[in-house]
Amino acid sequence: MTPAALARVLMLASSVLAICGSAAAQEVTDEAAIRFGARETVLHISLSPSGKQIAFISAGPQHSEIINVMDLSGDGVVRPVAANTEIIADLDWCNWANDQQLVCQASGMAKRGDGVLLPYDRLFSVDVQTGANKELSKRQTYFAQRVAQNGGDVLALDVGGEQGRILISSEAVPASDAGRRADSRAEGLGVEIVDIATGKRSPRERYDPLGRFYLADGSGNVRVKVRNRMDGGRLTGEFDTLYRPSQDGSWEPLEDLTIDAAPLPSFSPVAVDSGRNVVIGFITKDGYDAIAEFPLDGTKAGKVLMSRNDVDVDALIRIGRQRRVVGASYATEKREIAYFDPALAKVARSLGKALPDQPLINIVGASADERALLLIASSDTQPGMVYLFDQTARTLEPVLPVRKELGGRAMGQMRPISYPAKDGTMIPAYLTLPPGSDGKGLPAIVMPHGGPSARDEWGFDWLVQYFVAKGYAVLQPNYRGSAGYGENWYGRNGFKAWEVAIGDVNDAGRWLVSEGIAKPDKLAIVGWSYGGYAALQSQVLDPNLFKAVAAIAPVTDLGFLTQDAQAYTNSRLVKQFIGAGPHIEAGSPRRQAARFAAPVALYHGTLDLNVAVRHSQEMAKALKAAGKNVTYHEYKDMQHGLDDSTVRASMLADIGKFLDTAMGGK
Repeated sequence: MTPAALARVLMLASSVLAICGSAAAQEVTDEAAIRFGARETVLHISLSPSGKQIAFISAGPQHSEIINVMDLSGDGVVRPVAANTEIIADLDWCNWANDQQLVCQASGMAKRGDGVLLPYDRLFSVDVQTGANKELSKRQTYFAQRVAQNGGDVLALDVGGEQGRILISSEAVPASDAGRRADSRAEGLGVEIVDIATGKRSPRERYDPLGRFYLADGSGNVRVKVRNRMDGGRLTGEFDTLYRPSQDGSWEPLEDLTIDAAPLPSFSPVAVDSGRNVVIGFITKDGYDAIAEFPLDGTKAGKVLMSRNDVDVDALIRIGRQRRVVGASYATEKREIAYFDPALAKVARSLGKALPDQPLINIVGASADERALLLIASSDTQPGMVYLFDQTARTLEPVLPVRKELGGRAMGQMRPISYPAKDGTMIPAYLTLPPGSDGKGLPAIVMPHGGPSARDEWGFDWLVQYFVAKGYAVLQPNYRGSAGYGENWYGRNGFKAWEVAIGDVNDAGRWLVSEGIAKPDKLAIVGWSYGGYAALQSQVLDPNLFKAVAAIAPVTDLGFLTQDAQAYTNSRLVKQFIGAGPHIEAGSPRRQAARFAAPVALYHGTLDLNVAVRHSQEMAKALKAAGKNVTYHEYKDMQHGLDDSTVRASMLADIGKFLDTAMGGK
């Protein structure tokens, strides 16, 4: 696919289409930084309906992706069929519509004339033999400050059991504000059937101006619709859920749900099982996220499928072209999968015994008959290997490494530990030591995770392993304010209750020293997003604890977060999340620059929607004005994840040099 062709697929006006320039990255000689900074060989992978072909997206040079196809029944040669080498857009995923064509999604970031960033995505098809592409997202009229952002979601791959006809949601944007209509046909979210080969579209659901998303069963019957509640054009965070008692019935409210005769405060639907006529999703049970199902027959009395009293059940496991639900997943010290399907549970146990080091095994694809399964096995020390499992022949064959650049390298083992916070609360964390180390007297890094509504898990982490390769011990705390451990652990979140969260982070550093793992003068902190905020804010609580601070795309001013959200419909939700009061001043590292003692290094992309680039720009200015030691690296046209191998390698190499200099060498 040529850049011009993909530009047509993305359907963006020239005023918001940008050509990717070279990132502000220096030549890198740090071999470890190059290898660990390289993006994955397999970013997304899919198995064809016949089970004879694989399509996967790999990272190309710098900020680009390549769509590749491998014929499993032939010579196994990887054949590139399309790429996005020049357009600022990411190829997110590709799935097989049939054995000849893929349906894919690309996403990117546009900038309005007033500087407001607008994320967008588009669906398109690719012929795997010719590379020919066809836009599948609804064509829109662009004008002034409006851009159609939602290119649609694939709700079903085989409508009516027929390959090549897919069901997608479709956004309609009016040609102008004056052109709005009172009825729901004028704008909003609808559903269409699209013929992949011809591009012909036929409506399935009329447009709903408040539509948030739809759920369909594997045959393409739309059974659930979720609508936003708005107030003055702003999202309220509340939703209305509707369902169809039958595939051709009218919409009815899915409300007054109960479990064991007790009223249920909320339910977040995720999937429909038409065979059992139920909708499956998330509820809260005893303060933890759990999985439940409710019948779509009007009785509204559901049952819990899986719950725990120590961690959240946070994911459904789905396989096959019908995306059927076969289990659920949760993370304690390590991630676990509980299969509802006894046959798959048996397969998973067998594979776990057959593969070394007890890896995590994820089913990422299946043939139409599910006899062939595509798996990825990974662990803390193994970046991942793609396998093809034949359920009939009971054979398991390696296909592709997830990160070929890291083949043969020794990795540090990630060990679950816990340490005491100042108030005696035990904080779960993960400690990774350099291979062969005795774990004593090392230079060390505390690495708080992003979010704060997230958590770290056991598994491969390229950022952690880079520092381990450089000789550092790395400790990742799941501080109070992290998600995954229930409502009480999450508390008021890591911004409103920043002193608790950052206190736990700092106590992680003190524990490393008290255990003799870290030398007191060789202790640093590194973080990304909220983790970058935590790294900076650690100086506010204790300026003398860490000897160097590296923050990637950090929040630096809580007031900026609410101000930056004003241009978006979620501004009210952001304001509620951040809150108001004295914590805005005390909890903003930019406003506390005078307290800093350690040198600081900042890294940020200019197209960051999660955390606007001005956070780092203004933090650097504040530290310089206070006479502090600060360096700032800005990456043009990069989003929050800095998804560019050259940029990542440059950043890793620079952080490595910064830490060595700040702490007088290891």
